[in-house]
Amino acid sequence: MQVLNLIGDSLRMAFFMFWDTLWPLIFGFGLSGVVQAFVSRSQMQRVMGDHQPRTLAVASILGAASSSCSYAASAMAKSLFQKGADFTTAMVFMLASTNLVIELGLVLWILIGWQFALSEYVGGIVMIGLLAVLARFFFRPAIVERARQHLVDRNKATVGDQLHDPAGEQPLGFARRARSPAAWAEAASYTMADLVMLRKEMIVGYLVAGFLAVLVPNSLWNAIFFHGHGVATSIENVIVGPLIAILSFVCSIGNVPLAAALWKGGISFGGVVSFIFADLITLPLLLIYRRFYGWAMTLRILAAFWLVMAIAGLATEYLLGAARLVPATHPTEVVQPSFQWNYTTYLNLIFLGVFAALYWLYRNRVRLGGGARYAIDPVCGMQVERQLAPASVRPGNQTVFFCSDRCRDRFVANPDRYVTADQPTIHQPESRRPNMSEQIDPICGMTVEPETAAAKREYAGKTYYFCGPGCAKAFDLNPGAVADSTRSA
Repeated sequence: MQVLNLIGDSLRMAFFMFWDTLWPLIFGFGLSGVVQAFVSRSQMQRVMGDHQPRTLAVASILGAASSSCSYAASAMAKSLFQKGADFTTAMVFMLASTNLVIELGLVLWILIGWQFALSEYVGGIVMIGLLAVLARFFFRPAIVERARQHLVDRNKATVGDQLHDPAGEQPLGFARRARSPAAWAEAASYTMADLVMLRKEMIVGYLVAGFLAVLVPNSLWNAIFFHGHGVATSIENVIVGPLIAILSFVCSIGNVPLAAALWKGGISFGGVVSFIFADLITLPLLLIYRRFYGWAMTLRILAAFWLVMAIAGLATEYLLGAARLVPATHPTEVVQPSFQWNYTTYLNLIFLGVFAALYWLYRNRVRLGGGARYAIDPVCGMQVERQLAPASVRPGNQTVFFCSDRCRDRFVANPDRYVTADQPTIHQPESRRPNMSEQIDPICGMTVEPETAAAKREYAGKTYYFCGPGCAKAFDLNPGAVADSTRSA
């Protein structure tokens, strides 16, 4: 009975952690969806060709406007680098995508305190500045070129894996999009896609945090983290914090509840901050970097990120400490494990209504005219722009788009598992199906008017038309394979 009581207490603690952060989750993901739908990312790779201060600032802003998912951030950074972006700038974009986003700050504020939300943004800026300075030592030109060649070699085997150049895209202006029901439906689709994509990380994060908060005694935390040794305590904590993140397998927003449990257990302020930063070096992501760039670059990414995350955590602790903003005591419990009629409950009820409206927009996106430029990754549920999709495959005469190589490979291994009768990533809307004068881009599957095609190629007596230079370059890598797949389709 005692064991069952402990399990019940842990599950109750996990639920009320979620309950206390429900409204900021809905608000943050909703706002993130609006930003992603209304802020065009079509020019990203064109403004990231170097690592000058202005370019790094633009990359940080674009990253903050992107999805907070660590996997999606790594895939987008890879695609930007693949299309010619500077490697350091691509890494800055990835850091900003997971550390400067709105929903993360809101959840930190509610679950741990506004000081941690502030530290996330202050420390994120410090971390980006440190990476810009240290990158020349970790990401030397020869290593970067080998990593780029590693991507080229992979693409020769998987031609569809390209960031499509959106040269022909002419997005509506902001004012017109704000008046368009289709644009709001697309924003709702981004919100729902991000929630679906991160559901596992959030569920695991809340559950593990609930069990840690209830079952792990402070004596164990005291054995892991130094206490009472001044600067040595701070240094050890900011180094060990990322190590726990690496081994926890939990990334993105899912590691915030774990951070709350660590703060309750006695880890220093800077240690908590460095732990939150380290969601980009968990073991699954390190394996993804290895596939993208090879082991040599992956080990440098690990070393560089661990160093800047630890230093940023330490710097943030002392900066906020000098301003007397670091909490003096640790909480005895993360949240109150019971329902109360307070502002949290009222806001949760209001935002559950907002969530219902977002879900309605998402379910009716086709009827409202949304989704023409977008596809849903059938593996993780993320919404991606067809022209900017980091990966795609073309089974038969249809194209499926993915947020990352990871999802593409899972689909290829078992496509029947992910294809459903209502799969918007495979079937084009009626209004977008080609007429007799249109051609199909053999790389991304988009319809192209021959007169306005961004590029075309002649091969084996046939003309191929492309939506952008990126697809044409992908064709040039292995035209025979593309031609064969077109004939077999």
